Amino acid sequence: MLGASLKLAFYHPNSDLQTPWNCLQIGLLIFPLSPFLGAVGIGFAVLIAWLRRNRTIISLPLNRGFALLSVLLIVSAGFAYGKTEAFLGLFNLYPFFLVFIGLSALIQTTTQLRQIAWILVISSMPLLIMGFGQMFLGWAFKLQVLWIVLDWAIAPGGDPPRRMASIFMHANTFAAYLAIVFTLALGLWLEQWRWGIGDWVLGIGKRFSKSPVPILFLTVAVIANFVALILTNSRNGWAIAIVACLAYALYQGWRILVGSVVGVIASVLLAAFAPSQIAQIFRQVVPAFFWARLNDDMYPDRPVALMRKTQWEFAWSLTQQHPWTGWGLRNFTALYKAQMHIDLGHPHNLFLMLSAETGLPITLLFFSLLGWVLFAGIQLLRKSNYIAPEDRLIFFSYLVVFGEWLLFNTVDVTLFDFRVNTLSWLFLSAICGVVYHYQQHEKFIADRN
Repeated sequence: MLGASLKLAFYHPNSDLQTPWNCLQIGLLIFPLSPFLGAVGIGFAVLIAWLRRNRTIISLPLNRGFALLSVLLIVSAGFAYGKTEAFLGLFNLYPFFLVFIGLSALIQTTTQLRQIAWILVISSMPLLIMGFGQMFLGWAFKLQVLWIVLDWAIAPGGDPPRRMASIFMHANTFAAYLAIVFTLALGLWLEQWRWGIGDWVLGIGKRFSKSPVPILFLTVAVIANFVALILTNSRNGWAIAIVACLAYALYQGWRILVGSVVGVIASVLLAAFAPSQIAQIFRQVVPAFFWARLNDDMYPDRPVALMRKTQWEFAWSLTQQHPWTGWGLRNFTALYKAQMHIDLGHPHNLFLMLSAETGLPITLLFFSLLGWVLFAGIQLLRKSNYIAPEDRLIFFSYLVVFGEWLLFNTVDVTLFDFRVNTLSWLFLSAICGVVYHYQQHEKFIADRN
């Protein structure tokens, strides 16, 4: 089954989209190590998909919603406190709207979803190796070829210190990337495990009908990504890993595992936040590495201006002052510095950042468009027979990744990291593309009847 599936994965169901599908696969394989070269491949895929599916693209209501959002963002920039920064900030969104729309027309099947997941897990391994070298071997170097074609910078001991960042700018963005790969690797591993158990049940005493290499590779990938997530020392990353484990356990119906995970979470939270007499009991079992990071005992001298609560309150006060058009994209930094006398790129919450910088109407429209994709994806998984039983887990994995992205952006903002932002829009477009393909299939069946 796996061999046939992988063979089919290299071919697009529509022959006229084979070239952009090839470009996308090559681009994604290169992308984590060289975002510039990877983006060239992804860009060609998007451009060709746009050219060959432009009528379909223009006719879709969701795409019209993004067109309206684009117009409103220009209006918001026209009323901005700092207009130059606001118009420059549009480039953090507009190119990715085009990527989303183009890839939604290109990605149509769960076989393609599985192929993309394999590519992303495989391409993560060099970054993991560099990350472990950074933390345990003292690797530190800077390699730059033609400015942005290849740009690797590894800080000794992590960035910030004692936090794995590999070649990413910060440990938190590396954690966001690892959370995506960990979820995909775990989903693929569960698929392999399920197929392996089926072989064993159907042929006791016989050798497995498939190679053990994929599940061995995925076992290494899952463990390595999980350990790396811990070493990023990112509370957001830890939460995402737990959410992924819980989501899969609930989906598989593993009640004992769910109970065990909940028990571990409760123990860590009690060690971090319970009254001292109770907390001391749990701290005898839970390592300080976890509970001290959660309650900030690990960093007791952090300035108030760097606290998320302070940032969120300031962002919401900006929203209340200009609720309709906001202060303009990328204006939060200057406004926060003027008030708090400290440089801060964003308020660590995507909703509050957008509401402060673009106003509530634009923010609600943006999240409504994202919400429609998530809702349509969940409906497709629950009620449709279009997705075969053996393919439901990979589609569920994409929904989990998208849900994790939403959760991560409640306590951070991934918009400014090119790698993570691109991958986020990739997953959104993949879910949307499969939904569109299903809707077209349903319409074709209805017309025939």
